[in-house]
Amino acid sequence: MATSRARPVGRRLLRFAESRKNLAGCAGGLAGLALTFTGAAGSYWPLVVAGLYGAGALIAPPERVAAPHFPDAAEQLDVLREDFVRLRQYLASIQLPPAASGRLTELDGLLDALVAHGEWHTDPDSFHTLARAVREDVPEAVETFVRARWWTRFTPGNEPPERQLEHQLTLIHEELTTLAAALQDAETQRQESLTHYLKDRRRN
Repeated sequence: MATSRARPVGRRLLRFAESRKNLAGCAGGLAGLALTFTGAAGSYWPLVVAGLYGAGALIAPPERVAAPHFPDAAEQLDVLREDFVRLRQYLASIQLPPAASGRLTELDGLLDALVAHGEWHTDPDSFHTLARAVREDVPEAVETFVRARWWTRFTPGNEPPERQLEHQLTLIHEELTTLAAALQDAETQRQESLTHYLKDRRRN
């Protein structure tokens, strides 16, 4: 316990030793020692050294506080791809009805294609939609189905929970299909713009 308490104290002392105020104070203190060696400080040299150290520490510029680091688009995409791998591992451990399993297979293929897409920095809103599907919509739909399925043994005759799951997966698939279509349209427009540019350049 004593060692763990000593470490933060040691780190604080090290940060102070490397700080601008301490370095400027040390420079002032060295100037005071120089005056002492030349005899200019006289018998009051300890006060001179301490005073110059304090003056140097006071006039030193404040420490620069590092700006917070926020993950860029590439880092966010890498994290999302890792989350998608974990989602797949989770889904592989759940036994689903054939219809829901088929719908989930289609959704998995679409998600795989979207996650592989690397131009999300130009469309943060669409990236948010994709991330929400991976981290919230799909796992929540499956987890809710698992919990509801457990209760069917006590409440026979109610609507089978797999129907709700199929409906939810269909809605998620439709939303992501719209997203994929928008991406395709953007790529088509980019391709057409390049064609027009090459034609115009040739005319000129």
